[in-house]
Amino acid sequence: MHSFSFSSVSYIALGLLGFLSAVSSTPSSNKWSDKSSTDVWPTNTTYPGWGSGSGNSTGSSGSWNSTTPGSGNATTPSSGNSTSSSGGTNPSEYGSTPAFVVYTDKNTGGDILPPASEMEGYSVVVLSFLLISGAADQAEAWASLGDSQKAAIKNDYNGANISIVVSAFGSTDAPTTSGADPVDTANTMAQWVLDNQLDGIDVDYEDLSAMNARDGSAEQWLVTFTQTLRKKLPKGHYLLTHAPVAPWFSPVFNTTGAYLTVDQKAGNLIDWYNVQFYNQGADIYTTCDSLLNTSGGDWPGSSLHEIANAGVPLDKLVIGKYAAAADGATGFMEPQDLSQCVAQAKNQGWNAGIMSFQYPDADSQWIKTARGSAFPL
Repeated sequence: MHSFSFSSVSYIALGLLGFLSAVSSTPSSNKWSDKSSTDVWPTNTTYPGWGSGSGNSTGSSGSWNSTTPGSGNATTPSSGNSTSSSGGTNPSEYGSTPAFVVYTDKNTGGDILPPASEMEGYSVVVLSFLLISGAADQAEAWASLGDSQKAAIKNDYNGANISIVVSAFGSTDAPTTSGADPVDTANTMAQWVLDNQLDGIDVDYEDLSAMNARDGSAEQWLVTFTQTLRKKLPKGHYLLTHAPVAPWFSPVFNTTGAYLTVDQKAGNLIDWYNVQFYNQGADIYTTCDSLLNTSGGDWPGSSLHEIANAGVPLDKLVIGKYAAAADGATGFMEPQDLSQCVAQAKNQGWNAGIMSFQYPDADSQWIKTARGSAFPL
């Protein structure tokens, strides 16, 4: 995922990065930023195990083993935020799947968001990005609106069973590596959600260096961050999703578990995962078989059903793709082709939904095509 202000040189650089990821066996960041050329994982790593973190996550050790998130266990939807996540088809508990998610990071030069009627087929719109330094891009544009403008847009979208949330971090931020405190950061970002009348937050953590260190610091940071968010944004009242790259569920990371560990420690607090099945090599996640059954390539065990077989609930695995070839490097699928995989997955017992980066390429027609016969409107 990337910023609208990118130059043609940056597009070429990301294309080269996608090519390199296919041969370097190191997953790449999926959001484009001014640091995209550095978002390649080093290969000279050590595996010291838990307790030997970098010391960046101050205040996290006390809550690492905690499974009680306080008010985060609330399951009764709030009337103010209880829009269906099913795209207006099967209303259920707020935060359940299927979910149909679209990111918006580009400034299209008009209104921040189109009328909700033009987003038919989606259930969640994600404003990108909320950084450690503050709001940027579409998140900043939203924050600049007056309270009455925000309320009017929210009423329009919530009335159409569409939630509006903000995405945190993206490839621009490396919160664990930079030493950001997970508790303070979570409290600040949760308050930003509340102050800006939003329906929740999506955690797009892409601190590649921290996760690649395989010392447990990234997992510990994410669990503490998630637990703290849920205390201010109770489950059933606010959405809390994560957007990991698919390789972070691969057994390649079984030393400290990567997102398998996050799911084990904090998965009960996370509504679903917007899994990024793209930008990890030219021949991975581009066919229904490699997307759904056997990923192969440099990241074995990271297809949809392989992730579920590793213990992550199948109904939490939302299939993520970018909508236009220019929005990513590798893993692109036309929506018609994706719809065939979606139908196949549903026949196999999956029902979680689809995520796309980004609007306006991923418009209403795109998601209707991708939903296909599996999720007709």
